[in-house]
Amino acid sequence: MERSPRVVPAPVSLLLVLGGAFLCVAGGVPGLFLPPGATARRIATAGSVGGSLLGLVGAVSAAVTGRVETLTRPWPLPGAALHVELDALSAIFLVPLFLVSALAAISGSRSFGDEEHPSDARRTRFFFGLATGAIALVLVARNGLFFLASWEVMALSAFFLVTADRSSREARDAGRLYLFATHAGTLTLFGFFSQLRHLTGSTELVPLPPGVAGTDAGTALFVLALFGFGFKAGVLPLHFWLPPAHAAAPAHVSALMSGVLIKTGIYGILRFTALVPDPPAAWGDVLLVLGVASAVLGVAFALGQHDLKRLLAWHSVENIGIIVLGLGAGLAGRAAGRPEWALLGLAGALFHVVNHGLFKSLLFLGAGEVVHVAGTRDMDRMGGFGRVLPKTAFFFLAGAVAISGLPPLNGFASEWLVYLGLFERARASGADALRAAFAAPALALTGALALACFVKAHGSVFLGSLRGDPPHAHGEPALHVAPMAVLAGACALLGLWPAGIAPALARASAIAAPGPVPAVPLAELASLVTVGLSAFALVLLLGAVGLLLRRRLAAAAPTAGPTWDCGYARPTARMQYTASSFARGPVGYFGWALRPRAKGAPVTKLFPVTASFESHVPDTVLDRAIVPAFRAGAWAARQGRILQQGRIQLYLLYVVATLVALLLRV
Repeated sequence: MERSPRVVPAPVSLLLVLGGAFLCVAGGVPGLFLPPGATARRIATAGSVGGSLLGLVGAVSAAVTGRVETLTRPWPLPGAALHVELDALSAIFLVPLFLVSALAAISGSRSFGDEEHPSDARRTRFFFGLATGAIALVLVARNGLFFLASWEVMALSAFFLVTADRSSREARDAGRLYLFATHAGTLTLFGFFSQLRHLTGSTELVPLPPGVAGTDAGTALFVLALFGFGFKAGVLPLHFWLPPAHAAAPAHVSALMSGVLIKTGIYGILRFTALVPDPPAAWGDVLLVLGVASAVLGVAFALGQHDLKRLLAWHSVENIGIIVLGLGAGLAGRAAGRPEWALLGLAGALFHVVNHGLFKSLLFLGAGEVVHVAGTRDMDRMGGFGRVLPKTAFFFLAGAVAISGLPPLNGFASEWLVYLGLFERARASGADALRAAFAAPALALTGALALACFVKAHGSVFLGSLRGDPPHAHGEPALHVAPMAVLAGACALLGLWPAGIAPALARASAIAAPGPVPAVPLAELASLVTVGLSAFALVLLLGAVGLLLRRRLAAAAPTAGPTWDCGYARPTARMQYTASSFARGPVGYFGWALRPRAKGAPVTKLFPVTASFESHVPDTVLDRAIVPAFRAGAWAARQGRILQQGRIQLYLLYVVATLVALLLRV
């Protein structure tokens, strides 16, 4: 009997993703040739929004159906091929990419416009779309050379986005530092893919042979992946480029970079470990240690900042640490043959990837508006902005609650899964329990410090009294408020209904951890329905308490009397707490790592005429290790100039001396 030919379904979702990526890139091209103005801005914004919506439809379709779609075309380069594939793991990363890109493009069209940046705005819009398209290609590439080409386009686009404001020396310095870090990571990835080809005989991302992971070659591959992708993710201590870059870039660029771009490093680690059939337990332990270091120290450094955007950038290091903790728990589960550990850890990490993309973008967009109105990023000079920007204050508060891991918003749900992954491992015996017992309290400490940090940030920026008239006070236009409202709504939806995303997370986790799957579905394993109902009940409770307080305040008869001034007859805004003073205590607890610097003369009189105090928390890795090392290298290079005298006789002497040394060694 003749068999009927196999019908291959058309890769509709994949084509939508590729079409969306192309439209994002193409939207910024006309602006390069048109004069600065509304027409170029609208075309670029329409391209970003339209392309992102197209790609979002394809990504959501792949995440919901779990269908794997592949497209392959030859390339003229030897070993290279246009091999792209869309599966549930790629889709989980693509959904926040396209959502954040569309909303950030809308916000950036107003906040980084042609009026204030006539020579930089259209260039920034082009590279914004190019970065979005390149990230999408990185997430669907299945050929090593094509992956590296997309990765490099993404990295260079981000460099031009970081240096969007070319008149700023801070932006130029941050761009150079980013360029150094990203190319150090790319060089490491060249070594990674070379080693992968050596082991598999192909440039395609295909599974490794069983048993290779336990060899020296497998260990080298893991280390190369960790460094290459860790640079992009900002895993401590490879994070040093991240705080300066995110602080110097425009707010909508910071939202894209912090919310999405750094996650390509996480994606790379996940995609690589998915190719390993039998990862050793030590790989999971390394990730657990790195995750704990990034999470705890990242939030500690954030506490010491008084630059609002730099504070948010340090929280990216912290949240990458939480994601890496989930990856570590997942790898440990795979190594131990416990699929339920692997599912909880990996699903928690992937859920936090989505959540962090939402609430960090929300916070950066809110911070960008505050910085624009205040004319400064220094929180010590802010206060009372809740009266000037009430909607921004509300949405920033929502983002703060979400990133602190508090119910009823989405940060709690994803951290809950990571906790469960660690708790399940802690119930085992022996070394597994000890390792989980080390990581779970660190995650709890991270949550407590994050809450303290955002009490400081929101309180010092939005509460209290204004410290003078803001230089750019204006209303809150819809192009600014609407993107934040959508992001806040998404945070609330995932917090109240985490079970809704559980099937997509389970499908993506199954690709990241091939092998046995738990018999119990993820939503049931983690009691996500109960989590959602509890969050909903909390919302009702808070609403009822708020309504009751409002009624009681409205019913209370107003009384008049002298104000108790607590001894201060003439209070001023300068008397209220600053961000630095609020965080002084917690920063002191981590002084062994933060090494804060204080500058100011001690007060010796009861009523001093003038007094000043400044404190700074430098980046320990950058300012105390990398910069001194580069200065030492520059000094050594200067000393080496004595060897170059421009005399041919001396150069011949060098050649003879080198030959003699080589002969003696032989």
